Amino acid sequence: MGESETTTTMKRIEKETFEMSEKHEIHDDPKIIYRGWKVMPYIIGNETFEKLGTIGTLVNLLVYLTTVFNLNSITATNIVNVFNGSSNLVTLLGAFVSDTYFGRYNTLGFCTIASFLGLLVIQLTAVFKNLHPPSCAKESTTCIGPTSGQMAFLFSGFGFLLIGAAGIRPCNLAFGVDQFNPKTESGKKGITSFFNWYFFTFTFAMMVSLTLIVYVQSNVSWSIGLGIPAALMLLACVLFFMGDKLYVKVKPNGNSPIKSIVQVLVVAVKKRRVKLPSQHPMLSLFDYVPSKCDYPKLPYTYQFRVLDKAAMITPHDKINPDGSPANPWSLCSIQQVEELKCLVRVLPICFSGILFFLVVTQQHTVLVFQALQSNRQVGNSNFNIPAASYSVFIMLSTTLWLPIYDRLVIPFLRRFTGKEAGITMLQRIGVGIFLSILSMFVSALVEKERRHLALTNPIGIQPRKGAISSMSGFWLLPQLILAGLSEAFTAVGLTEFYYKQFPENMKTIAGSLFFCGMAGSSYLSAFLVSVVHKTTSKSATGNWLSEDLNKGRLDYFYYLIAAIEVFNFGYFLMCSRWFKYRETSSSTSSA
Repeated sequence: MGESETTTTMKRIEKETFEMSEKHEIHDDPKIIYRGWKVMPYIIGNETFEKLGTIGTLVNLLVYLTTVFNLNSITATNIVNVFNGSSNLVTLLGAFVSDTYFGRYNTLGFCTIASFLGLLVIQLTAVFKNLHPPSCAKESTTCIGPTSGQMAFLFSGFGFLLIGAAGIRPCNLAFGVDQFNPKTESGKKGITSFFNWYFFTFTFAMMVSLTLIVYVQSNVSWSIGLGIPAALMLLACVLFFMGDKLYVKVKPNGNSPIKSIVQVLVVAVKKRRVKLPSQHPMLSLFDYVPSKCDYPKLPYTYQFRVLDKAAMITPHDKINPDGSPANPWSLCSIQQVEELKCLVRVLPICFSGILFFLVVTQQHTVLVFQALQSNRQVGNSNFNIPAASYSVFIMLSTTLWLPIYDRLVIPFLRRFTGKEAGITMLQRIGVGIFLSILSMFVSALVEKERRHLALTNPIGIQPRKGAISSMSGFWLLPQLILAGLSEAFTAVGLTEFYYKQFPENMKTIAGSLFFCGMAGSSYLSAFLVSVVHKTTSKSATGNWLSEDLNKGRLDYFYYLIAAIEVFNFGYFLMCSRWFKYRETSSSTSSA
């Protein structure tokens, strides 16, 4: 699910984004008292319990919707996909609101309470019988579904969680960094140490949620299993506000790169009839950089020249005495235009990232149903691995491979290529896309064998699903490991790519693009699942995504995703040949 997609990728996005954003925070107020580690028990404690709360509920949401709310697999999958996509997309709004209006402390405080209310609402749907459909007997093939009122109450919980995600994801790490003085040696060391603790809590929360909490939910009680995350989130709220008088609360600066981008687009449309000079275009463009600007000026580029119209000076444009435009919605600087060009330049690669994350999305959603109808027994014991817990192997393969890649593979490749990183950023992304193709082909082959053994040698019946295959669930590991390795290459590569292709004042945009990629993938996955389900329901081969996987052809669906990834690989290679890396004042490089 969206919450659990590669700890290390989250490290790269958030650490690099906020390290650079710190350069632009104003910490010169002599009244500011940086308490550093004295407030960390409140901040790290809040983050630990917040992650345990939200991840502990969301990782097993698919099973909850199908077993307690009696939703069919397709509906439940689409709800989870849309929710995951929305929770990633709203981070753009949260970052904008925090930076422009409310500040990180107020945003975090409000959104932490919203997350608690969301988890509480979802937990109440399990506690009170009138808030969920009646239980369905194991022998039943048809069950009473939820009423519109029950679904509305559940969706209100999702709404609160979306509000929480909008503020917590873009602000929690930055708020912790605010507590250290970046101008002192001890403050810099404290920030580095805080990053380590922050991502340790993320990994810890992931492991506990995917194992212990999921086990309680699946084998003990949904009421208790969902009550634990809600209680932990309440504790997170208490810890956060306990440090209220000790925190450094950076005020919002009112500026946002998103606003600048919108201004360029609006002005370019207004001046669409203005003709650009064929020679020496810079002489006709508004070349203004604020005196307090502490980031490098971007050199002029000849790509996407239609956007240059936003910086064309006309007789109607007025300039202030300090050189700034009197109306920023009528005239933009060439610096603003070049910042937008940086965004436009990476959008084709961003689209490729959306298609790539389709593979990871399937391994967090459809795979759960695959695991439910596999033999999840461990050895000769009576212990069955919860279906949602298999996703932990994606995280483990990513986490274990990255240090090997960093310490062994990169130095080995460096001997042959002479490049500091062994291979280029785009080459790294391409390797991951290729591995994602292999992951889908392996998934299809494993599913074909699982289905064959379920039809010829079943070991039991999964309620409301069908026969359980005698194939061990551990055969699902190869596809999960390949998916994890593909993330280690492409997801981390995309993070580095976005980070290095934007100027310093647009690092928040770089981080947001990654989340938007995952959001787009979740929405696209929901669309594909719906289309495939409807178009194959009357086909000769039968519904590919049947409620009983043994009656469907999930392997065909995996082959479809593999075909999309093959197309994506070719599309990515084409974009890589076209792409030009961001120019600096000293050099220009191309892919």
